[in-house]
Amino acid sequence: MATSDTPLLPHGGYRNLRSYRVAEAVYDATVVFCRRFFPHDRRLTDQMVQAARSGVRNISEASGAAATSRKTELKLTNVARASLNDELLADYESFLGQNGLRLWPKESRQALAMRDRLSHDRLDDLPPAPAGTVRLTGLAGLADFVGKAAPEIAGNAMVCAVHQAAYLLKRQIESQGRAFVRDGGFTENLYRQRQQARLKAATESPERSDRSDRSDRSDRSDKSDKSDRSGAAAQP
Repeated sequence: MATSDTPLLPHGGYRNLRSYRVAEAVYDATVVFCRRFFPHDRRLTDQMVQAARSGVRNISEASGAAATSRKTELKLTNVARASLNDELLADYESFLGQNGLRLWPKESRQALAMRDRLSHDRLDDLPPAPAGTVRLTGLAGLADFVGKAAPEIAGNAMVCAVHQAAYLLKRQIESQGRAFVRDGGFTENLYRQRQQARLKAATESPERSDRSDRSDRSDRSDKSDKSDRSGAAAQP
């Protein structure tokens, strides 16, 4: 993170963002999902994994870019959201539709329960799952879950996870936009730092300004003396 004695804007710390953790879980689970359900479709696998990877990497790049460019931070965060919400999500919904599987309504009991599980990093206090069933044990267990759950459940789990990541990124973009409008960007911050440094220097060493003034007066008197001498020499 930036400190008060640097012109760099606050940046870094992306690993602490909830949006990053969810996007990272989506990326890891997408790799497992594609290996399981698209073992022979290399092109679709590459597209889905790349979209998931873009979601993760653009969050981290945006965090680093924030040091010198709020505009770039906003742009990259929006790219992360678009990769997940506009590309990867459509692929998971297509998987369900093309295989005759049900897409859970947003407010259905199953979707609400899945979103609740995903809102926790881990759920270590859950009782053992009944024999023959697979249970999601939190965000950290998403990849393992989609590797074992029934196709409809695995697909809908990924839909819910992508929705959650996209929602968090939407809120992040809105927050970044408000901060940009309120505080400005790198140029404005650099200007403030320079003004503060000049004010501090003037406050701590006012005699420098006095010497500068005397020097200016001396220069003017020298010019006046030269003019006087020139005039005197010209007189008969």
